[in-house]
Amino acid sequence: MGKVLFKPGTMLNPVPVVLVSCGASLEKRNLITVAWTGIVNSEPPMAYISVRKSRYSHAIIYREREFVINLTTEKLVKQTDYCGVKSGRDVDKFKEMELTPFQGEIVKCPMIQESPVNLECKVKEILSFPSHDMFLAEIVAVHADDTLINEKGRFQLEKAGLICYSHGEYFGLGRKPLGSFGYSIMKKKTKKRRILERTASKYQKR
Repeated sequence: MGKVLFKPGTMLNPVPVVLVSCGASLEKRNLITVAWTGIVNSEPPMAYISVRKSRYSHAIIYREREFVINLTTEKLVKQTDYCGVKSGRDVDKFKEMELTPFQGEIVKCPMIQESPVNLECKVKEILSFPSHDMFLAEIVAVHADDTLINEKGRFQLEKAGLICYSHGEYFGLGRKPLGSFGYSIMKKKTKKRRILERTASKYQKR
């Protein structure tokens, strides 16, 4: 298999695509689509978003030091795209996309009701780069739709229909998992038990 050499660039794909909400007041609230985001620490739980300095949301987050990461789904793909190409200087994206803002527990900026998972974040540090600033933040609260919690209390995020972004296009994450964490060294008995559990769960839903 041959290789084609490219100049250095942001070729890491796929990446998450999320809607970040910010702005404590009705006049300043905004949504921005972010693909450069991720987890950087587990205890305390910390995440980051990288935002271009020219973006309207950048000044809001820089000033207020808080934001919410709202996970996106196949049902929200149009809203996700719109919030990435339209500026909050010109439109109220919540209103235009008919998204429902609701108040969280700790941060003052609104969250998106239609998003399956919302992460309230408090900025702890800002790393400045030529084109973007990276906002390192502690995740101070997590909200999840109760429809994703089964009768045993298991969080079934795979049912949310999450999407990702790859080389200019949005993709659904699919319905069939390729494996679970640690499956490569899992004992045969454990594999068999998990298969039986999944099968039984499917029949119970029919």
